[in-house]
Amino acid sequence: MNISSFAKNIGLAIASLLFVVGSFFMTASPAAAEVVTVKMGSDSGQLVFDPKVVTIKVGDTVKWVNNKAFPHNIIFDGHAELSHKKLIQKPKAELESTFSEAGEFSYYCSPHRGAGMAGKVIVEG
Repeated sequence: MNISSFAKNIGLAIASLLFVVGSFFMTASPAAAEVVTVKMGSDSGQLVFDPKVVTIKVGDTVKWVNNKAFPHNIIFDGHAELSHKKLIQKPKAELESTFSEAGEFSYYCSPHRGAGMAGKVIVEG
């Protein structure tokens, strides 16, 4: 084996090693799921969800926190698996739903629906 072919083989070996090692660093890791918080009742005591509309990604979670003028619950039209029918009474109590499909999901608080306490979760794919 001559020196030029030896150098060529070493160069290919180093290039291959760098490619393999570099690929470990370039592998895309899945994005971490987010948690978005929505207050149930505004800080001033209004019967609203704050914010009224949230936009999230598939796999993200919405956490509702009991803020003011409770009791509250979360009822989704046509999506019982996301609903929390039981009324929560305590300040700072939390409810969570994780969204596994894209779409628009309207919800309301059953005791305060007539007062306009409704919201929407927009889930992007």
